[in-house]
Parts: sequence; C-alpha cells; structure tokens
Amino acid sequence: MAYHSAFVTIRTPAISQLATQVRTLMILGRHQQTTARPSLIVTGPAAAGKTTALLNVGRTCHLAHTRKNPTPPGSAHTTAPVAYVLVPPGATAKTLITEFARYLGIPVTTRMTQTQITDAVCHTYTAAGVQLVLIDEIHRLNPRTTTGAQTADLLKDLTERLPATFVYAGINVTDTPLFSGTRGAQLAGRATLITCGPLPARHGTRQPFRDVITDIENALDLTNHKLGTLPRHTAYLHQRTAGRIGSLTRLIRQAAITAIHDGTERITKAALDGVQLDHLAETHHRTRRR
Repeated sequence: MAYHSAFVTIRTPAISQLATQVRTLMILGRHQQTTARPSLIVTGPAAAGKTTALLNVGRTCHLAHTRKNPTPPGSAHTTAPVAYVLVPPGATAKTLITEFARYLGIPVTTRMTQTQITDAVCHTYTAAGVQLVLIDEIHRLNPRTTTGAQTADLLKDLTERLPATFVYAGINVTDTPLFSGTRGAQLAGRATLITCGPLPARHGTRQPFRDVITDIENALDLTNHKLGTLPRHTAYLHQRTAGRIGSLTRLIRQAAITAIHDGTERITKAALDGVQLDHLAETHHRTRRR
C-alpha cells in the first residue's frame, strides 16, 4: 500500500519534452553573463501533470549533478543544483523572496528589508551552485496590480543576478495577465512555452494515452493482476479522466489500494467504476455520459 501511495513517476510526452528543453537551455545559458538566461514556462489545465513533470526534471538534474560532482569526504558543504519555490497566494515581492530564502534555510528576520533578503538569496544561491530554479503556481502572479508588478520585477531581477535557468509552471498561463503589458512582453520574449495538456487517445498512428496506461500497469505490484487488462479499457479510462494524467494515476492507484484491502489483488473495470475521482474528472464524466 505504501508503494502504490508513493508510486513511480510515469514518463509522459510532456516530461520527455521538458527534460530535453531544460537540458538544452541550461547548456545554452551556461556562459551567458550580460542578460537573463532563456527560460521555460509549463502551462496547461489542472491535473495535467505539470508539477509532476517539474519535480521529475528537477530530480533528474539533481541526481545527474551529484553523480558528476560527489561531495568530498568530510566536507560539510554540499551543492544544491536545484531549487523549488511555490508562489504563495497573494504573493508580494517580499513574501516571494522569503520563500526563496526558506528553501535553502537562509535566516530571515522581520526587520530585514526586501533588498537585504534578495542580496542574501543571490549570494547563497550562487555559493550553493544552484543551476536550475523551478517556480510553481506562477499563475498566482498578476502584473496588473501594484504588488504583482513588483513581484514580477523581482523575478526579472533574480533571473539576471542568478547564474541559473528558470522554469515556471502554472495553470493556463497564457490566459492570465502574465503575458500582458511591458513586463509580460519581456517574459514572453525570454521564455519557451511547453503545453502540458490532457493526452489525446490518438495522435496520428500513435496512442499516447494507451502507452501511459501500459506503463502504469507495468509498475503495479498486485499478485493477481493480469497484464493487458487496463489497456483494453483505454477508451473508458480516457472518457473517465478526460485524458488528464493526474486523474488517471489517482484512479488506478486508488483501485490498486482497494484491491489490496479486499484481497482480490487485481483491478477490473468494476473496481474502477467503484472509485470516486476528483470533482473535475467526475463532472466531466457525468457530462459525457449524459
């Protein structure tokens, strides 16, 4: 049950595309000094696997760096090649830079100004060797407001001061004010957009959704489950989840845990029918059935 709760990360087309783009942009901006390095924005609807893709690429980068640069024996200082920051609700420039500080445990007091915290962050991130900065929930920023504009300016400042590649993720970013106005034009001019949307049932001659289902099934650890069962229900699973990877993995993992509880140790269509999914997926499923 613990295994199916944590589970493995299924490599979707979005993860593969993001990994390739991040690797390329990190090399492209490695020796760039005068301006901000090129960045990436991962966008798409809720439950499409954006955060999973972001964290998977960050983990891959971290492991690759530590393999090439192991910490010397007896050293108390380890490098931190990747940073992950969540944009807080109603973020101001000071609350956001405080999140950057909290990630690496940089001491922050209430008396410190935003400038002081920013200087401490830039110094520590550079000293720690941060090469990749992942910023999630970027859709929470609204540059049209005063606080949002100041926060956007802070991010622009950080991209120019830190020797790192920035990757942002948010819900339907292109529909938000993030790309509007002067600040939006600056971001759009530096960032490559990757859409992490629902997987189609078919794409030309390929069946990407079925391929993901097969990978998930191969990763299950159920005694009586017969391989090939879930791919046969691809059409049903696509309708049930609207092609959203987050909803799909949750559905199958819940069914697996239920199968362990009741002793059947296998997943059937009846078992999948008995799982109640997130409200977004259930609403879509009821609409399609009507």
